[in-house]
This record gives sequence, C-alpha cells and structure tokens, in this order.
Amino acid sequence: MYAERRSVLPGAVVWQKTAAGGAAAILPDGCMDLIWMNGDVVVAGPDSRPYPTRSREGDRYVGLRCSPGILPDLLGVPAEELTNLRVPLADVLSDRGTAEFLGRIGDDADPGRTLEEFARSRRLVGPPPDGRIPVIVGLLEQQASVREVADRIGVGERQLHRLCRRQFGYGPKMLARILRLQSALGLAGSSVPAAQAAGMAGFADQAHLIREAQELTGRTFGQLVTA
Repeated sequence: MYAERRSVLPGAVVWQKTAAGGAAAILPDGCMDLIWMNGDVVVAGPDSRPYPTRSREGDRYVGLRCSPGILPDLLGVPAEELTNLRVPLADVLSDRGTAEFLGRIGDDADPGRTLEEFARSRRLVGPPPDGRIPVIVGLLEQQASVREVADRIGVGERQLHRLCRRQFGYGPKMLARILRLQSALGLAGSSVPAAQAAGMAGFADQAHLIREAQELTGRTFGQLVTA
C-alpha cells in the first residue's frame, strides 16, 4: 500500500508505504528523500541507476521526497557525496537539533509530519534557496541544451556542471536524461501511446526511448509502465 500528500515544505511530498515483501528496485527520478524506516531515519541520495531494496511483508516506510536540488541545502551536504547511497541521517548531521529529532520521531504518531518539521527547521537556519535551481530543472524539462541553460542563469558550462553535481548529484546531461524518462513514464501512465509519449517527452523517436529506459533502469519501457 502506498499513499502520498503534498508537503507544507515547498517542492516536497510526504509518502508512506507498507511493503508487500520481497526484492524491488528504486528507479532514478532526480529526487532525494528523508526516510523513516526500521526505527531510523535515512538519507536517500539521488540515484543514477536502479537502487536495489529488500523488505519484509508489513515493513512500514514514511518519507519526505524533495524535488531535485532541494535537500542538499537543507542538509548542508553536496548531493554528489550521496549519489546512489542510503546513509543514516546521524552520519550526515551530528548537531543537537538532529539528535533530538532522531530521539523522538520513533514515538510520534505522525512521522511524516515530524520529518516535515525537521526539514522546515533546517531551512530556517540554512542559507536561502538558490533561485537558479528550479530554473535549471524547468529548462531541462523543456529539453533546453546545456549551453542554453548555462546562458540563461549566467554561468559557463563548467560552472553549471559543478553546480549541478553539488545540487543534483550529477551533471546536467544525466539529470536531463532522468527527467525525460520520468516525463515519458508519466505520459504513458496517462494512457498516451509510447511513440507519442517519446516525442512529447523529447526523445528522438520510440527507439531512443526504449534504449534510454534500458540504459537507465535495466528494464524495458513496457515493463516500467506496467510495474
């Protein structure tokens, strides 16, 4: 069972899942999560490949999923240090506020709300959000080139690459590939035919979509749509 709701934290959703048990794989989506699981809080870094998981029937997970580029500033840690990793929050932050949060979340009736409160508290004491981040994501979703993105935010391509690695965990080309595949999956999930979804999402053709799905997830596009 899976459910989610919009978070009070801009650009985030709160989700919860009760596992059916068995092996699964988390697909790259450009996001990062704070996940309460097995009595601990884990930081799920941005994935560039499927992340394998295994659960027992009835295991409960509650998470705060942040859109690309948000969580690194809240944690004060570059995303590239967490790419393709799941790391206990206590290994990322050791301040008193984090320790108090970790000490109480297991006793709270609504862990999702507690995750939100923690993230909001981090935003209050951290640097203001970098206004370039949503611009980068929006332009890449519109199939802008790396040069066009760099020109729009007023930096060179190398500086853009460093900024993307810090905020997203990988360069702009990889982020664009992931966002494009997620767009195609969203369209296909709304009953748009694969060939049409490929064009609307920015792929050269359906064959291009099929290759990218296989390279990024190890599965066929059809398998992803019906999963």
